Amino acid sequence: MATPPVPVNRLKQIANDACESAIGSAEYYDHSKTEQWNSTIINSILKAVIAESTTASAPPTHKFAVNSTIVQHLVPTSQLNKSKGSSAAAAETGDAVSTDGKPHVGRRGMHSATGAYWDEKRDGMWSFKYDGGEGKGMDVVISLIWIGI
Repeated sequence: MATPPVPVNRLKQIANDACESAIGSAEYYDHSKTEQWNSTIINSILKAVIAESTTASAPPTHKFAVNSTIVQHLVPTSQLNKSKGSSAAAAETGDAVSTDGKPHVGRRGMHSATGAYWDEKRDGMWSFKYDGGEGKGMDVVISLIWIGI
């Protein structure tokens, strides 16, 4: 894999800051907000990596693509200490209720993979999982791809 155009430690900080900016104030997964969260994360990361990998006097050396995936955990709202959805259904049936107010069957699994045909000396990919989503009932996974120009 090629050396990233921005150091990995800095990429981690950029991705963490972007996720914090987007969902830091969220208390739980809210599907109606995921499009905005993803847009904020993607645009923040793109802006930062472009700014940190280019200079005003030289043309860009890379193109970038960012993917942001937000996966809802199906955990009972009570485990998140939140009051969202109907607790009456849970009381009647004894089933746990997730943040969307529907009964759940447990935490979802996720596996993601990416392949590419590219120049291994100039192109590459980096992935990141935001730890701050765990307590909010979600996983946030970021992928950054760079392609040398």
